[in-house]
Amino acid sequence: MEQNDEIDEKEKKEKKTKKKVKELEDPEKTNKTTKQERKSNINVQFIINGSNYSTSPMSLEDLETFALRPAPRDVTIQCRVTRDRRGVEKGIYPTYYLHMEKEDGKRVFLMAGRKRKKCKTSNYLISTDPTNLSRETHCYIGKLRSNVLGTKFTVYDGGENPDKKPFVKECESVRQELAAICYETNVLGFKGPRKMTVIIPGMLENDERVSIRPKHEPETLLVRHANSNTDKLVTLMNKSPSWNEQTQSYVLNFHGRVTQASVKNFQIIHPDNEDYIVMQFGRVAEDVFSMDYSFPMCALQAFAITLSSFDGKLACE
Repeated sequence: MEQNDEIDEKEKKEKKTKKKVKELEDPEKTNKTTKQERKSNINVQFIINGSNYSTSPMSLEDLETFALRPAPRDVTIQCRVTRDRRGVEKGIYPTYYLHMEKEDGKRVFLMAGRKRKKCKTSNYLISTDPTNLSRETHCYIGKLRSNVLGTKFTVYDGGENPDKKPFVKECESVRQELAAICYETNVLGFKGPRKMTVIIPGMLENDERVSIRPKHEPETLLVRHANSNTDKLVTLMNKSPSWNEQTQSYVLNFHGRVTQASVKNFQIIHPDNEDYIVMQFGRVAEDVFSMDYSFPMCALQAFAITLSSFDGKLACE
């Protein structure tokens, strides 16, 4: 009897939870949501070993907190990236939308990114507002910036640039470096698969991210990696695809999450454990891509890495 009562109670909670879920299916619908709708509560659902796992309801106003929070251990967060290239301007500067996928096929908007105009290097702003990708809003949560060659990228949160505000005294207001991405030329030239190295801050015992807030160039993730100063850092790499004689192409097993061949498709792993996929990304339609990430990565890191893969680089394509 006690077991039945527990099951009934569980079913009641699940029904209650489903009523709280606010479903946003695509960028067009997302763009039409009112401020009041964006403030409503959602319940974020993940997939753990094929079964549902629900966090407590969080407000859409807390998207920044969620975006920076590492994925829980033993969890794969499944997302979808859509690219909007409609119109002359968006043909040159597309907008990218990140949605979390739920088991019922519906999606919840998380963030959007777009390349800034008139910048010497590639520079993408990331916002939790699908309609306002401006640095001047409270929805601005981070950016992705490349070097001059377009082969190395750095991911920042929404903090202050110490070069522009050298008198910032509060350490917490200095921007964090969340990731660095390096694309390298491969031996097969432009036709071969991409080679990526991803450097992210390490994790503390309580599963909190190590805070990396460089005030000088030698403290940055890229310089530290170049100098082999990897203390408190995690170095990841893309999984090497295998050559398939039958299809005459390089292949990776995306377990059904990727359906179209593309040089942009990749899986990120730790070199000591090739079976654990920290992140994977791949094409499912012309302007639709799947993006999944796991601990210790967060949504903002994964989305920014994805944006870097859309950028034109010397090492690929």
